[in-house]
Amino acid sequence: MIVKTAIAIRHVAFEDLGTLEPALRDRGDCVAYLEAGMDDLSAMDPLGPDLLVVLGGPIGAYDERDYPFISDELRMLEKRLKADRPTLGICLGAQLMARALGARVFPGTEKEIGWGPVTLTDAGKRSSLGLLATPNSAESQTLPVLHWHGDTFDVPQGAALLASTKAYSNQAFQWQQRGLALQFHVEITGENFERWLIGHACEIGTTPGLGVPLLRQGKERFAGPLAAANPGVWKRWLTDVGL
Repeated sequence: MIVKTAIAIRHVAFEDLGTLEPALRDRGDCVAYLEAGMDDLSAMDPLGPDLLVVLGGPIGAYDERDYPFISDELRMLEKRLKADRPTLGICLGAQLMARALGARVFPGTEKEIGWGPVTLTDAGKRSSLGLLATPNSAESQTLPVLHWHGDTFDVPQGAALLASTKAYSNQAFQWQQRGLALQFHVEITGENFERWLIGHACEIGTTPGLGVPLLRQGKERFAGPLAAANPGVWKRWLTDVGL
């Protein structure tokens, strides 16, 4: 068996691969993290790993003046996406993918934080995200996923829009055959979500209408069904990109 390598770029400790990590390790893949701001991202061969995942974080995809490593991530993504190598971006990672492909990333009109479904486009229903669709949903809605962002992006030219919400019309896109950008979080686990509530305490406390009890209530209702559906989603996506 040929061992595949998966590298994840992590921006904050509590935003990790979640349910994707056991899905990769169960296949025998080698999984490793690079820590943004600590590891030298410029030293990595962009085309080296079989899979590159760029994870989320509470900074902007346009903040390279304050966080110079963003420039390294953008250069890495530009080369990787041009070569159509398997690449996944989640939240900030999705925004960086959009920017690397020449699209605009910018602050939205409101924060979208909490649990809720996304509505799939026809392309989204045909993708691995289609496995999250709820039965008999007239609007092609998915199981509730976790949203935690205030920025958004334009869909890059040539990419296929996969999902939307009422607040943010551009929630996910596919690039060529092997690039997937998800502004929302499907990888979250109920256990790890408690770390989010600690790490984002300041944002939770200063966002009107938001609170730990409300977010935890959503976790109790939705994290279990989402985690149960995730192995199928990841297996399908990994197969689709040839891994």
